[in-house]
Amino acid sequence: MGVADRKEREKEEMKKRILEAAKKLFLEQGFEKTSIRNIAEEIEYSPSTIYLYFKDKNDLLFGLHQEAFIGLITALQNTAKFENAIDQLEDMGKHYMKFAFENPELYDLMFIMNAPIDSLECKDEVWDDGQKAFDLLRFLVAQCQTEGYLTEYEVDDASLMIWSFIHGIVTLHARKRLSMFCEPELELETRMNKAFLSFLSTIKCSKK
Repeated sequence: MGVADRKEREKEEMKKRILEAAKKLFLEQGFEKTSIRNIAEEIEYSPSTIYLYFKDKNDLLFGLHQEAFIGLITALQNTAKFENAIDQLEDMGKHYMKFAFENPELYDLMFIMNAPIDSLECKDEVWDDGQKAFDLLRFLVAQCQTEGYLTEYEVDDASLMIWSFIHGIVTLHARKRLSMFCEPELELETRMNKAFLSFLSTIKCSKK
């Protein structure tokens, strides 16, 4: 490996360390209470080092959002291919929940943590990533409608309804509000998947 390659790798490793430290402190202390100095202390470097990689704290938050949504979009795009759109929708829902289960900190950062996204200069770019993820669902819902499902709703309304159900159950899990369902014979994530399948069954029964 040449000198230039080694320096580039070291640069990427440092950037990753900074992002991990920012994510940890944003979730523990909140966005407003976390400073660049706090993040620098977490990685045992001076604040000036962070400014070599990120313009400010908002830029760090934007970087974390980009990382998180790239992971979610990749997960949703990796769903299996089915002949029927309704079966594809079921698989997409399972992939969404799997992403949330396996990446609880990123999910918290994306959808739960209080952060002044609307005040950021880069807010449009932040929500562009969220829009891309939502558009994958909208496209699939439109396909379901051609098969006779959800035809009584507008595409956006039906998509929001489905996302709200999955997001709601994932958030309840993340905030440890589902302890009443922790039966020894049925793991909680299995229970949540069963609830999602029950929700889908009502959609399937509405086929026209």
